[in-house]
Amino acid sequence: MAKIIETKDISRSYKMGDNIVRALQSVSITIDKGEYVAFMGPSGSGKSTLMNIVGCLDTPSGGTYMLNNQMVSEMTENELAQVRNKEIGFVFQTFNLLPRASALENVALPLIYAGYGKSERNEMAMAALESVSLADRYHHKPNELSGGQRQRVAIARALVNSPSIILADEPTGNLDSKTSYDIMALFQELHDKGNTIIMVTHEDDIAHYAHRIIRLRDGLVEWDRKNDNVNRRPSEVEVTH
Repeated sequence: MAKIIETKDISRSYKMGDNIVRALQSVSITIDKGEYVAFMGPSGSGKSTLMNIVGCLDTPSGGTYMLNNQMVSEMTENELAQVRNKEIGFVFQTFNLLPRASALENVALPLIYAGYGKSERNEMAMAALESVSLADRYHHKPNELSGGQRQRVAIARALVNSPSIILADEPTGNLDSKTSYDIMALFQELHDKGNTIIMVTHEDDIAHYAHRIIRLRDGLVEWDRKNDNVNRRPSEVEVTH
């Protein structure tokens, strides 16, 4: 299987007043194309910092990071922005949707930066909404949608550019249990279609939807192992339909 992410001894330190905070100390991981991985760990473990570096939102203080055969740890801000738009689809806990834009307009947003014309943008955005079973809500604004529907719009936006990886930061953090099962079932469908998914969570039950779990503690990888008991929660997912 082709490697899509490779970090070698990456570290990240921040200066806070007179103190140096070492958020990451020496993290080396490899993720293959098509994997479904969860970054886990308590608050302060470094999982969010690792996600920011993997998502090209931040750069390491030391070490190297290769994404899809590109040495992104040495890129400029402009180069990182291009990589983010092309290679990474983001799904956030707070959805991050434009409140005055329709579902279709929100999903099409990354395509504007990628230089697509309006008709092509709308066609691609509608296809992405169809892939998350939300095409019939394309003209609705976020305040006209439920929390689960808003997260589906956010997932469609993450998919619209056909990115190399989907990066989900606490994707069920603002959802009730029933809706969370729906969203995690959708991520499983996306993984089954061949998407590479990296999820950040502090919740054990959500992490167990992933096929591999990397647990961090104090800026280091505490353990990294396959999840042989993938939690598909079929009974709860069926209840929601």
